[in-house]
Amino acid sequence: MTKAENRAAAKAYHEERMRKLEEEAEAERVKADLAELDRLRRYLIFGRQARRGGDREKLMNAIDDYVGEMTGDRTRLHAKNHKCG
Repeated sequence: MTKAENRAAAKAYHEERMRKLEEEAEAERVKADLAELDRLRRYLIFGRQARRGGDREKLMNAIDDYVGEMTGDRTRLHAKNHKCG
């Protein structure tokens, strides 16, 4: 391998590695955002103050819309049905 080929290969490797690191960092940011949004959504559903406000449904729909933009699945934070026993 010539010096120029080696440099090109090293540059391509570095760019691919940086791309993967950026993807992983973005996945971690999305995961953290989803956790915070889930916490806020649960507060709106189960919190004592949530029952008074008429904007609760609007806020929950806004959260669901934002989650849908981030993940492509608007119902990602919704409780999933599960069976016991």
